[in-house]
Amino acid sequence: MASSSTFFFHPSEALVDGSSNSSYQTYVLNLNHEAPSEETPSSPKAPRDPHHLPTFDTQSIIQPTEPILYLPPLLSSLPPQHASVATPRTAYPPLATVTRLPDIDPVSLSLHKALHSFKPYDANYASKPYAEAFNWSELVLEEDEERDWYCVVFRSKRRPGSENAPLYEADRLAHEEAVQNGGLILYWYGIPNPETGMNLATCIWQSRKHAIAANSRPHHIAAMKLAAASFSTYELERYRLRKVRGESHVAIEPYIGGDVGW
Repeated sequence: MASSSTFFFHPSEALVDGSSNSSYQTYVLNLNHEAPSEETPSSPKAPRDPHHLPTFDTQSIIQPTEPILYLPPLLSSLPPQHASVATPRTAYPPLATVTRLPDIDPVSLSLHKALHSFKPYDANYASKPYAEAFNWSELVLEEDEERDWYCVVFRSKRRPGSENAPLYEADRLAHEEAVQNGGLILYWYGIPNPETGMNLATCIWQSRKHAIAANSRPHHIAAMKLAAASFSTYELERYRLRKVRGESHVAIEPYIGGDVGW
């Protein structure tokens, strides 16, 4: 079965080892990040330095005290016709891509809105089963909606001394390519566990066909070639995210074959 993960590199790792990558820094700065709606500062604040690595602990990873560029999920921006659709206002909203999806179906649009509240349960999420790592039970959709989505999980540990700049440039290009190609709803890139070095990245796709199609794109192929030499550990897992009519919540199930989504 073909690999269905488009992204192999984790943006926070560019900062963990103290390296600098101008291409990736530009990419981060070009992401849209809205301030909390209730925040009305009395005096202008200096722009947050995107090169500064925030301090994370068990509490701050799930309830940060300030917007953190390296923590939130990265949602693919909606197609132009959905630009005015209201989305949930959270204290620390997710990042959004500049590149927009070409299309999205109505139930995936509902999931996209729900994912504005997506977060890990605690700092040890990278070592937990996927169904227990994130707040799936808190994502609420309309009861009359029904659909499933394809999830790819990538657990990894960077190899000491691996070069950063080509990796992050390949990741940036592969990510933009995937959004343009369609189907990618969310890319969570997380941060490595400070003790084990393990990380968990995940993608949520409108369908498995979208994920497989991304595998054949040139930037994804280039990224895969660089990944093999850059990680001492990397494991792929695949899941089905399911919403059943008559229920308001979603559930994670292991992927055991067949098509997912459309």
